[in-house]
Amino acid sequence: MTPKRTDANPDLFGVSLEQVINLNHPLLRLASEWDWKGIRREIEPSFCEVNGRPEADVRVVICLLYLKSAFNPSDEKLIARWVENPYWQLFCEFETMQHKSPIDSTALSRW
Repeated sequence: MTPKRTDANPDLFGVSLEQVINLNHPLLRLASEWDWKGIRREIEPSFCEVNGRPEADVRVVICLLYLKSAFNPSDEKLIARWVENPYWQLFCEFETMQHKSPIDSTALSRW
């Protein structure tokens, strides 16, 4: 018998990451220091909205490129680790645990 899910007993994957992880983690403190509006303002005009693939979110890509630089994994390993790491997901501004990659790993080298 499958247990019923109710609002009174949310599962791990429906709970806000902010409720279950250490918000003083160095990565999350770093994210709070960056001027995300300014970064978006500078970078987003460089991308065409009506041509080619759907664009990846600027914050997600910047965060993934930072994580790649900081931890030096291959693009594929970076994405695989991202799916398992709630700190990396909150760093990229996801509110709940994700089970799928936010972008294809090949997009990082093209970005």
